[in-house]
Amino acid sequence: MELKVIKIEIPEGCNIIFGQTHFIKTAEDLYEIIVTTVPQAKFGIAFTESSGPCLIRTEGNDGELINICVKNLQNIGAGHVFCILLKNAFPINILNQIKNCPEVCRIFCATANPLEVVVAETSQGRGILGVIDGFSPKGVERAEDKADRKEFLRKIGYKL
Repeated sequence: MELKVIKIEIPEGCNIIFGQTHFIKTAEDLYEIIVTTVPQAKFGIAFTESSGPCLIRTEGNDGELINICVKNLQNIGAGHVFCILLKNAFPINILNQIKNCPEVCRIFCATANPLEVVVAETSQGRGILGVIDGFSPKGVERAEDKADRKEFLRKIGYKL
């Protein structure tokens, strides 16, 4: 077995939702979830089959984001993985609906941070062991950091 770390491309101003799924209708179901939950979102979806033709299936309403999702999944090379890139929406807006999608097995992450995927490769293929989301902690929140956090949440409209 060989371990690899794959850097994931996340365009400026985008968030990613990255997970594992198991059925060919995943791409269409995720599309429907996003357009009915956050109609103003721009997004791309890619999903890797792991049997039959083993194709990367795509959906979305932004061609550039779809292409980047495909590129990310090609670099990972594992089956039954999905990548969603979002603009004009945050993962918090759709994450519960995605978790409730019958095909979705797990969410590895939902982030705008730099992202790396840890992949194991065997003679059969590749599988995802986990992700590295962002950076290591630099300290513990102080009073002024807490005030900054609360101000930021109100600035982006998530608290009153």
